[in-house]
Amino acid sequence: MNPKKFSVELKRRNVYKVAIAYGVVAWLLMQIASQIFPFFEIPNWAVRLVVLLLIIGFPVALILAWAFELTPEGVKHTEAADAAGKRSLGTIWIYVVAIGAALSIGLFVLGRYTVRLSPSSKVGIAERIPATQVIQQSVPEKSLAVLPFSNLSGIPENAYFATGIQDEIITRLAKIRELKVVSCLSTQRFKSAPDDVSAIAKQLGVANVLQGSVQRSADEVRVNVQLVRAETDAHLWADTFDRKLTDIFQIESDIAKTVAETLKTKLTGSEERAISEQPTANVEAHELYLKGRYFWNRRTAENLRRALSYFQQAAEKDPNYALAYAGIADTCGLFPVYGVGAPEEYLPRAKAAAEKAIALDDSLAEAHASMGYVNYAYFNGVESAREFERAIELNPKYPTAHHWYGRLTLVMLGQLDHAIAEMKRAYELDPVSPIIHSDLGGVNLMARRYDEAIKQLRGTVEIDPEFYWAHRWLGMALELKGDLDGAIAEYKKALQLNDDPVGLAFIAHAEASMGRQSEAREILAQLTEAARKRYVQHYAFALIHLALGEKDQALDWLERGVQVRGGSHLCFIKVDPFFDPLRGDPRFETLVQKVSGAK
Repeated sequence: MNPKKFSVELKRRNVYKVAIAYGVVAWLLMQIASQIFPFFEIPNWAVRLVVLLLIIGFPVALILAWAFELTPEGVKHTEAADAAGKRSLGTIWIYVVAIGAALSIGLFVLGRYTVRLSPSSKVGIAERIPATQVIQQSVPEKSLAVLPFSNLSGIPENAYFATGIQDEIITRLAKIRELKVVSCLSTQRFKSAPDDVSAIAKQLGVANVLQGSVQRSADEVRVNVQLVRAETDAHLWADTFDRKLTDIFQIESDIAKTVAETLKTKLTGSEERAISEQPTANVEAHELYLKGRYFWNRRTAENLRRALSYFQQAAEKDPNYALAYAGIADTCGLFPVYGVGAPEEYLPRAKAAAEKAIALDDSLAEAHASMGYVNYAYFNGVESAREFERAIELNPKYPTAHHWYGRLTLVMLGQLDHAIAEMKRAYELDPVSPIIHSDLGGVNLMARRYDEAIKQLRGTVEIDPEFYWAHRWLGMALELKGDLDGAIAEYKKALQLNDDPVGLAFIAHAEASMGRQSEAREILAQLTEAARKRYVQHYAFALIHLALGEKDQALDWLERGVQVRGGSHLCFIKVDPFFDPLRGDPRFETLVQKVSGAK
């Protein structure tokens, strides 16, 4: 066919005019769908359906334009119209285009600028349109914090249950990629029904807040929830769930799905399945697991002991409960860090529990993060990194995976820029978690960014003045900057909050650095006596001997510690500034290779 004749024929049959008119009208209909549908709470899938139908209809319209003519007598086949000598109403397409274009422009302007209203009118609009529209640009539109749920059971011991439901709702919501959900650790410090929701949301960097309460009686439970638009304090959704205790997973799933729907979030099939999962069919095992996580998150030596007991009981009630084994692994792994037990005893238990958790559920991010920690503690950086990356792949919003990967494995390997990046990602997911906040300062310290570390750690102390690690890290940063008096003050505050022998060793190190060797030796003797009754990390003795100028003794303790994997502090000797006096010594460099070398 001659292209020129074909083009003339397309023009004669008004195909070009129909294409232009169809485009204008289609644009008009898409504007109507996107601007008008939300006022009537029509789901987002309806808008996508309109767009899809319009795309499919375009070639159909062109085919109809080729085959038919619009004449004064009505629609006729083109051949019949040509034979009868009837002319098409060509000018009608001009009106269609002009009117459609005017309406499209009008709707576009309306949708683009009507949200920029005066402050007095914003509240009324926010109550009528979706939560995702009247929002500050700096805050993600689909973002959410779940505040602590009130325990209305009348029994203080049931606080773990309310906290557990809050944590599990967060876990389910975090599996939805479109949502930004703040971790439980960041929201713990707030009340369940705060006076100023807007201020809390601003601090957490979210647009919406979910509040709730839990009332439990025997085998029944009542959960009240309400979703609030933080900027206007408008209630977007509220409901009460009265169910049997055995239905608790269904309640959590229903809440997560409704929150996602209210915030106009599209769920994929895999996301729907993920937030509907039931990790155990045993209610008793689930309650014991919640108690374990409740105490694990409140990390002291005594709380870790209680957490391990609850996790073990949960695993006994349901031997197929993968999360319970992940909890056992996480707790046993932390025992040496908090001076609860020796690594020779607890690291093998942590490894066995992590392996069991993965064997039961290889798709569980928590299980792979637990194994990442175990490999780190065994000085196996490459495998540790692989496990943490797998955990992050399975759940990119799991802050503990980013936190431990950055704070532990990447620091051990000396990849400090990557470590800081992972810590900042954990910080984004959990912006006011004291442990993540302080450990970001700690990683900056290991990277020799002392001013940044001090600024970060002073901010942590403001968030939680009673947080042990904030004072410990801050003391270390101040000592490395030369403020020894300030360092000792912080070390002593840390020691008051947690009876950690390593904290006492840092006081001795600062004392010796100030020339007060007798005070340092008194602490050394004190730790030597304490080691007869409890676990004291080899790092503590090495630190004091190094401050006293006794390098050989310091290396002896480090070698013993590496041989038995004696505590987490030894994992960082590749970058630890306190061991700079040993760098270049062949014995020390051999230890660095054993700990941080690729395996």
